Amino acid sequence: MLVDAGSHDRTIEVFHEFFPSDQGRSFTSQNNRGKGFAIRRGIQEAKGEVLLFSDADFSTHIEEFPKLVHYLENGYDIAIGSRSLPESNVEVHQAWYREGMGKVFNWMVQMIVLRGFIDTQCGFKVVRRERVLLFLPKLAVDGFCYDVEFLFLADKAGLKIREVPVTWVNDPVSKVHILKDSTQMFIDLLWIRLRDWFGQYD
Repeated sequence: MLVDAGSHDRTIEVFHEFFPSDQGRSFTSQNNRGKGFAIRRGIQEAKGEVLLFSDADFSTHIEEFPKLVHYLENGYDIAIGSRSLPESNVEVHQAWYREGMGKVFNWMVQMIVLRGFIDTQCGFKVVRRERVLLFLPKLAVDGFCYDVEFLFLADKAGLKIREVPVTWVNDPVSKVHILKDSTQMFIDLLWIRLRDWFGQYD
C-alpha cells in the first residue's frame, strides 16, 4: 500500500506500474499534510498484522525487512532501522552538513523528549499493528518529527522497541528543507514535551 502525501512527481503512477489496483492500494492527499499524516493514514487503512513503514526512495532496501521481523517474532512490538549503530552499513552518506544536523537533532531528541535511541529518523520501521492502534488516536505531529512522537508514545505505552542496524544508501534528492524543516522539527519537539506535560498523551 502506498500513501502519497501530495507529491507532484510520478510516485503513484510508478507504484501502479508494479502493482495493479487489484494487488496494491494507494491513497493520496490533495494538500501535502506531511509524513506523519501519511503514516497515520496508512496504519488506519492497513489490514496486516505486521506493518512496514518505508520511505518511497527505499534508502533502506526491502531485503532488510526479515532482519527487523525477527525481533517481532522474539517478543518485541516495534523494530526500527538504524543508520548509526556500530554494525550499521551506510554505503552512501548524506552531505556532511546534513549528517551533522542529524546528530544535533538526535542530541535534542535525547535532551527534550526521548532517551535511548541513536537514530529515530531512519524511514524503515516494522510494527505490530494491534499494538500501535492503542495510541494511534493520540498522534498529532504531521511533519518529519512524527517518528519521535511515535516512538515516545510507544515507549510511554510500555511497548518493547528494538533498534536494529541496517544497510542504508542515501538518496541525494532530499525532501527535507535544511532551514524550514529543521526549525519546524525543533518546534515539534517542544510541542511534544508540552503536550505530555499537559496530559494530552495520557
